Amino acid sequence: MEGKQFQILSGADMIATGAIYAGVRFYAGYPITPASTIYAAMMSELPKLGGIAIGAPDEISALCYCVGASLRGMKAMTATSGPGFTLMVETIGYALMTETPVVIALAQRLGPSTGAATQSAQGDILLAEYCISGGYPLPVICPTRPSDAYEAVIRAVNIAETLRTPVILLTEKELTMTWETVDLARLPYLEVKDRPMFRRDEPYLTYGFKQPDDPPLFAPVGGPFKVTITGSAHNKEGELIKDGPDAVAMLGHLDVKIGQHVPEITWVKYDPQAGSETLVISYGVTDRAARAAVQTARMRGLAVSHLTIYSLFPIPESILMGSLSGIKRVIIPEENISGLYRSVLLPHLNAEEVIGINKVASLITPDEILAGILKKPCND
Repeated sequence: MEGKQFQILSGADMIATGAIYAGVRFYAGYPITPASTIYAAMMSELPKLGGIAIGAPDEISALCYCVGASLRGMKAMTATSGPGFTLMVETIGYALMTETPVVIALAQRLGPSTGAATQSAQGDILLAEYCISGGYPLPVICPTRPSDAYEAVIRAVNIAETLRTPVILLTEKELTMTWETVDLARLPYLEVKDRPMFRRDEPYLTYGFKQPDDPPLFAPVGGPFKVTITGSAHNKEGELIKDGPDAVAMLGHLDVKIGQHVPEITWVKYDPQAGSETLVISYGVTDRAARAAVQTARMRGLAVSHLTIYSLFPIPESILMGSLSGIKRVIIPEENISGLYRSVLLPHLNAEEVIGINKVASLITPDEILAGILKKPCND
C-alpha cells in the first residue's frame, strides 16, 4: 500500500478538489440537485484556504457574482443543473462577449423544466454548446467518472483562463453523486495556467490583441489601469460601437480565438484495434458501459476500436477523422432520446453506418451496447 492514498470520494468531491488545485478561489452558487454536492464541497473547502464561497439568492446572481469576481482577477466557478443553467444563459453570453474567464459546471438531470432531479441524463449537451446567441463557440469538457473529474475541471479552468472565455464542465447526476475509491497518489499532474496579464509595456486596451486568435491581456477592474467593460459590440478600447470594421473584427476574434486553439483544448482517449471495422464513440457516464462492452466484444474475438471524447466542443475533428480510417460502422451510445451528440458528429462521420443507442430514465448497459456491436453491418 506504500505510495497509495485511497479515499472514497464522489464526483463532486473530485470536482471541488480539482478546482481548488487549479486556483479557483471564488465560488458562488444556488443549491440545485444534482449540483448541490459541488456547492456543498466548495462551501466547505474554499474558506479553509482563504477563498470566498457565497450562497447566492438565485442562479442569475450566482453567475453574475462569479463574473464580477473574475473581472477583479480571481479564478471563479459556479455549478448548476438544467433549470438553473437556463437562467444563467444571458450572463454566459455576457462573459463570452466581455472575455471573462469563468467555469460553469452543468450537472445534467432528466427532462426539461424541473424534470426529475434525481435521475441522470445526457440531454443538455446541445443546450450547453449552443446557448449563445450568434452561434459563438463555448468549450465543453465532459468527464466520464469521478476519478477523471479532477483532471476535467483543471483543464476547464486552464482553458477559461488562457483563452479568456466561459467554459462548461458538463457532468451528470451519476457522476456528481457517485462515490468510488480514488487513489489520490495516482492523480495526474497538470500544469496550472493563468490568464495573460498586462505588464505596462504599452498603452492598455481592454480588448487589445495583435493576432485575432490572441486572448487580450488582462488587467483587473479597479486596478491601476482604466478597464472598460461592455457586453455590447465594442472596439479594442472597450468603447461601444454598433457596427463597422472594428465591431466585426472583435466578433470574429471571439470565434477564432477558440477555433485556432482546438489542439490545446482537445482531450480524448483513443483505443484502436488492428483490423477493426467498428468504432464505438462515447462520452460521459455511458463511457463506462461502452468500455465494458468493447472489452467483452474483444474477448469474443471481435475487432472493435473505441474513442472516448472528453472535449466535446470544439469537436476534435482531426482525431475523429483519424479514428475513422477503415471503419465501416460507428456506434454512439447516449442517455437521451434522439442522439444529440450523434447529430453533431454525423456530418464528420464517413462510415457506411452510424448506429445510435439511446435510452432515458436509466443507464445504458454494457449488454445494450454489445448488442449493437454484434449486429451485422448493413452491407453484409
